[in-house]
Amino acid sequence: MDQQVRPSTIDGADRNARPNSAVRFTGVSRHFGDVRAVDAVDLDIEEGEFFAMLGPSGSGKTTCLRLIAGFERPTAGEVEIFGHPVEDLPPYRRAVNTVFQDYALFPHMNVLDNVAYSLMVQGVDKTKRHHEAEKALELVRLPDFGARRPGALSGGQRQRVALARALVGKPKVLLLDEPLGALDLKLREEMQEELISLQRQLGLTFVFVTHDQGEAMSMADRIAVFNEGRIVQVGAPEAVYRRPATPFVAGFVGSSNVLPPNIVQNLIGKHAWASLRPEAIRFVDQDGRPAEVLSVNFLGDKLRIALKLGQQRVTATQPSSGPTPTVGQTVYIGWDNDDLHLMDAAP
Repeated sequence: MDQQVRPSTIDGADRNARPNSAVRFTGVSRHFGDVRAVDAVDLDIEEGEFFAMLGPSGSGKTTCLRLIAGFERPTAGEVEIFGHPVEDLPPYRRAVNTVFQDYALFPHMNVLDNVAYSLMVQGVDKTKRHHEAEKALELVRLPDFGARRPGALSGGQRQRVALARALVGKPKVLLLDEPLGALDLKLREEMQEELISLQRQLGLTFVFVTHDQGEAMSMADRIAVFNEGRIVQVGAPEAVYRRPATPFVAGFVGSSNVLPPNIVQNLIGKHAWASLRPEAIRFVDQDGRPAEVLSVNFLGDKLRIALKLGQQRVTATQPSSGPTPTVGQTVYIGWDNDDLHLMDAAP
């Protein structure tokens, strides 16, 4: 397990340190043979923020997390933690700790000893390490679970124990590698709220890796969207959602109608890619654009309606409490000019 960084390594005075930057990548690459898992990434994560790395499998986000943790070394470039290069520091001497998706709890140890394990490795005496472990369990709302074994816990309880074990060493940066992926939907939503509350309470820098757009947008202060080893956009969730930089971001972050330049040319006379979110499309009177209803799907509080707009298929969402169009019906649609977001980059 990772341990807290020694003060002489990270916390000492350094005129070159950047006090507001918890993690910085400068031109960082990580190659595995001919595969560029991470390709010339520049990144600055601020101290105390909840930062999400979002992207599909193989996009480079988890490799970046491992570079911060010290489980991988960069092929090129520099990784800094609180302004100090860390390429030559082993994981246990970095001011970070990691929560893994599979939790990696020791089944033969009780919960208290699992949480205290990293302190035991450091040589902390049993009384003190158990006291610190009990405090960490209180943080994650499991104050009376120390005597239990991991096998007797629910998935959500095991996730909290893994959090407590990561927090017991008082890291400055907590790395979370898709820690909610094994939970069911309801429990996952509950743990999202728990993580947000815990991060605000502790004021730590959280770096959260996920392929789930909803998780990233609901939890993070900022999101970095990864694709093919590179970061294609960094910004606040609302900015990334409403103003995607590329067709890839528009299609990956939430649902969007990504319109090619020839369609946009016909719509507004500009030759550019554009993003139009389904909820931005509204049904209007006959002064709107005619579209044929291709399908209607009931999603509880809303309807998802596939439409044929000229030669382009688009999707709209509407409240299910309103009128329901029928397949084959011609309807008229419109949207606000600001909702058609132009993007210059190719997909």
